Amino acid sequence: MLPAVLKLCCGISYPHVRSMAGLQRAALAVFGQEFRFLQNRFSFPARSSIRHTHRSAADEDEVFYQKQGETALNEALQIVENRDGWKLETAETNGDVIYSKVLTGNRKVFRLEADLDATADELHDILFFRVEEMHEWNPSIRRITVLKHVGGNTMITHEVSAETAGNLIGQRDFLSVRHSSKSESCVYLGGAATRFESLPPQPGFVRAEDGPTCIILQPLQDAPHRSRFIWLLNMDVKGWLPQSLVNKALPRAQVDFTKHLRRRLTQNNSR
Repeated sequence: MLPAVLKLCCGISYPHVRSMAGLQRAALAVFGQEFRFLQNRFSFPARSSIRHTHRSAADEDEVFYQKQGETALNEALQIVENRDGWKLETAETNGDVIYSKVLTGNRKVFRLEADLDATADELHDILFFRVEEMHEWNPSIRRITVLKHVGGNTMITHEVSAETAGNLIGQRDFLSVRHSSKSESCVYLGGAATRFESLPPQPGFVRAEDGPTCIILQPLQDAPHRSRFIWLLNMDVKGWLPQSLVNKALPRAQVDFTKHLRRRLTQNNSR
């Protein structure tokens, strides 16, 4: 949700769902002539039935993405809230800290905690609703495109990282479901890798996978105009890279992202 590392995989069942929808469309195409013949002879309402089938398939897609986003957020929050196993990875001079933890399967995840000079709603707007503008202030991103909106709190995005100096991981692209949720005290942003029929892996890019990942935005009790920013980074960068290199690059990317976000907030406050 987020930079080439922000993002932010619950799509195992997705190919089966899409395959069923594809079979239904193929069957309608093959038997189209028979349907029209029956309609002319017996006045069957075939065209109305076809339209209803397509609407149902679209509805199933939206339900799938909505549930996938909610599941990703809930699973990421469980990782963050489980305090067992976290170790200090790095502590910055400005007070930002990053912790790391090894999950089942030997996946190492990173949790950044920082205080930012913005309200939770302002950060929600920048990081979620205006996600397509992220390349304007984060040089690690070439572009983010919203491919599909599902209601007001879920979207499918395609992100392409930039070719920047010092990028240890290299250029990647991401196809992600992003979901947001609000409570009285916090804003939650969650994400995970997904599948999208019209955008398969692109030639020339390694498609990395996020998730489940999340960001928690919580007003500070003594300064409600400021927020605690907690970001769980959980990523499989794919490709042939030494894990030691990946584990070094990911927390560095979190530090860089937070630096660019602070600069963006300073620019907004000076207007």
